[in-house]
Amino acid sequence: MPRTVWSGAISFGLVTVPCNVQSATEDHSFRFHQYHLEDMGRVRVRKYCEVEDRELTSDEIGKGYELSKTQVIPISDEELRDLPLPTAKAIEIEAFVPLESIDPIRIGEGYYLQPSGQVAAKPYKLLREALKRSSKVAVAKYAWSGRERLGLLRVHEEAIVLHAMRWPDEIRDPSELLPEPVELSDDEIDGALALMDNMTREDLEGEEFQDSYTEAIAQIIEAKREHRELPKLPEPESKPGQIVDLMAALNESVQKARASRGEDADVHELPKKKTAKKQPAKKTTAKKTTKKTSAKKTSGRRPRSA
Repeated sequence: MPRTVWSGAISFGLVTVPCNVQSATEDHSFRFHQYHLEDMGRVRVRKYCEVEDRELTSDEIGKGYELSKTQVIPISDEELRDLPLPTAKAIEIEAFVPLESIDPIRIGEGYYLQPSGQVAAKPYKLLREALKRSSKVAVAKYAWSGRERLGLLRVHEEAIVLHAMRWPDEIRDPSELLPEPVELSDDEIDGALALMDNMTREDLEGEEFQDSYTEAIAQIIEAKREHRELPKLPEPESKPGQIVDLMAALNESVQKARASRGEDADVHELPKKKTAKKQPAKKTTAKKTTKKTSAKKTSGRRPRSA
C-alpha cells in the first residue's frame, strides 16, 4: 500500500472532496551506497554541529532560514504545515482548460488522489466524470513542503491524478541555446515526415520500451555474486559513419525503420533536391508585335498547406 504523502480536500466551487495523496509511480532503479574499497566498510555521512563540534541526532535537527551570517530564523514543520494559506489544507481548483493548452515541460510528478472515506465517494466520482466528459483538465493551487504550487488534475482510468506543475517563471528561456537560422528544403521536410510515418506506433508496448539499463545492472550483480565473467555489450554489425547528406540520412533511416517492422526494406528513394532546368535563350526578332504573350504554365507542385 503506497504511503500517504498529504491529506486534505479538493475544493471544486462549493463542492469539497476529502482525499489522501499517494505517489502514482514507483522507482525500480538500483540504489548504490558508498564503501571503503580496501575493506568494504560502509561510508556514512555524519551530521555535525559546527558550533558545538559534535554529531547530532535527528531529533536535534530542524529547518532554518539564513537572513545573514549571524542571524538564522528557525522554521518548524508545524509552522510550515499551518501556513496562513487557503491552499494549505485544500487543493483549490482555479480553472478548467484543454490539456493541449499546457506545455508538457511544465508538468511534473504524478500522484493519485484517493477519496477519504465513503463521504467523499460521490463528490469524487462527480469530479472524475465531469473531467472525463468535458475532455478537460483542472488547474489548481496547493501548498506542500513550505511553498505554494500549481497542479494539474486529470483522469487516469478510474482515478484522479494530481500532477505537480512548474510556475511560468521556473521555465528557462531556450533562445540562447538555439543555433543560427538555417534553411530547409521541402524535400527534406517531406523526408522527415516519411520517416515519422514509418516510426509511428499505436502503443508503447514492446521490448524497445522496457528498462534495459536496470536489467543489465541485475546481470552484472548476479555475475559478480557467482564469480562469473561479466556480460559484454554485443559488437555492432557495422560502425556507422558520419552522414553529411541530410537526404541520404533520411533515406537510410526510413529503410531501417521499415526493416525493423518486418517490412520490405527496399523502398523507393526519397525525392532528391530538384534543380531548375536551364531554358535556352529566346531569339529576339526585329518585328514588334502587339499581341500579348500567353501566361506561363504554373508548376505542377501542389501548394503546401500552412
